[in-house]
Amino acid sequence: MTDLRVGVIGTGFGARVVAPVFAATAGCAVLDVVSARDDAAVAALCARSDVDVVSVHSPPFLHRAHVAAACAGGHAVLCDKPFGRDGAEAAAMVRAAGDAGVTGLVNLEFRWAPARRHVADLLGAGELGAVEHVAWTHVSRGSRVPLRAHGWLFERAAGGGWLGAWGSHAVDTLRWWLGDLSVIDASRRTDVATRPDADGRDRPVDVEDGFTATLRTAAGASVVIDSTFAATANLAPRVVIAGADGVVEVVADHRVVLRRPDGTRDEWTAPAPDGDPHLEPMRRAVEVVRDVVRDGAVVADAATFADGLSMAEVLDAVRALG
Repeated sequence: MTDLRVGVIGTGFGARVVAPVFAATAGCAVLDVVSARDDAAVAALCARSDVDVVSVHSPPFLHRAHVAAACAGGHAVLCDKPFGRDGAEAAAMVRAAGDAGVTGLVNLEFRWAPARRHVADLLGAGELGAVEHVAWTHVSRGSRVPLRAHGWLFERAAGGGWLGAWGSHAVDTLRWWLGDLSVIDASRRTDVATRPDADGRDRPVDVEDGFTATLRTAAGASVVIDSTFAATANLAPRVVIAGADGVVEVVADHRVVLRRPDGTRDEWTAPAPDGDPHLEPMRRAVEVVRDVVRDGAVVADAATFADGLSMAEVLDAVRALG
């Protein structure tokens, strides 16, 4: 079979993680990596006739334009999360792919993280019975120690904010595990109000660096997400899923413990990550893109543009309430 020919937009995460993983995956070839801020290079890439898929890893405020250009060129698209700045932009990208008749996938690579897949297997096998409550806590010092400089991540107009940066992954994982979600209550906070820019000048931050949200699944389970990117120390992320027949605890996306009413327990540990924690799930995510785009395979759990839109609508609801 011929290789899946890939063009990558983005010289940050796209060049550092995505392009090398595509290049190392059997049946894939990276033809070019261009800067998201270089309009001419992006246009040239999207106009190429020898590209099969355009992998978009630009800041959120550029997602819609880059996806539209890729679709207009007749290319399949892999777009990074949070899939635009809001649900309206996400819906526009869904329409662009539909109108062009191309495949649209969202880079929600943590669907392929080993610990999260193990939890999906436990849920699918009915090990927990009916899910009644979920609590997800994520406390990170990632933007505070050391202090991260001001940039698009801290600008509302650019699609910044911790909700889109991390909350998009959490919401997608919960939707994948448990189905559709509705938002009951939410609050967002900004604990670091100003940040120095590249010139050392303090700039105001107008997006959240933490949030708390209460949600409900279609089956009636309550869900609480509590997270910050601006703590002064890191804690191991923790997810607890309480069901009628058991409770599962996920610690640091690595250790999964299932506890049963009779006192027995099963413990499962993911393989140690190979450097960047994105790498292992990204390897499988890239294989899925190859199989779906090149071979026309139907892959269970592939994150489609429709999934991206549903995720974006949940994030919009959190913003509206918080």
